[in-house]
This record gives sequence, structure tokens and C-alpha cells, in this order.
Amino acid sequence: MFRLKVYRVQGEMLVAVCDSDIVGKTFRDEERGLKLEITEKFYGSEEVDPDKVREYLKKATIANISGKKAVKLAIEAGIVDEDRVLVIGGCPHAQMVVL
Repeated sequence: MFRLKVYRVQGEMLVAVCDSDIVGKTFRDEERGLKLEITEKFYGSEEVDPDKVREYLKKATIANISGKKAVKLAIEAGIVDEDRVLVIGGCPHAQMVVL
């Protein structure tokens, strides 16, 4: 399962999605000075299935995607380029913007 939250701001639709099992965790890459906090406040409390994630990612103008399963799903859906995925402390993370 996944967590999904939708934000609508100034005509944009930002979709935040992550693996449910990483909510509440923080990932760090001290060498690069990076920190990724997976909070319920940002990613939401709603549990959703892969079909709903795909549906919302395809509508998104901006997406923030964290976790092995969520990033894999976004790659398979053609939303994220596998070569552009950032790994922070073992956690895959990707962002997408429609220009």
C-alpha cells in the first residue's frame, strides 16, 4: 500500500506519494548533506492501492515520490526516468514537473 496526498495550488496539482511502511522515517546521506523526512503531514494518512497512485500521478503537474515501491511504480508508469532517481540513505526519491 501507499500513502497519497494531493495539493492544488495556483492551477498546479502536486501529488505526494510514498510507500506506507516508511512513513515516520528519516533517511540521511551525510556525505552529500541530504536528509529526507517521510512525514504523515506531507504524504497524508490515506492508504491507497497502486491503481489510485497511477491515476493521480498521470494527472499531476508536480509529483514528489519516495520509497522503493512508489518510485518503481512511477518508473513503470512512465512518470519518472530511472536514471533520474536520487537515493538518500537507501531510500529512492524522485520528483517530476510537467513543463
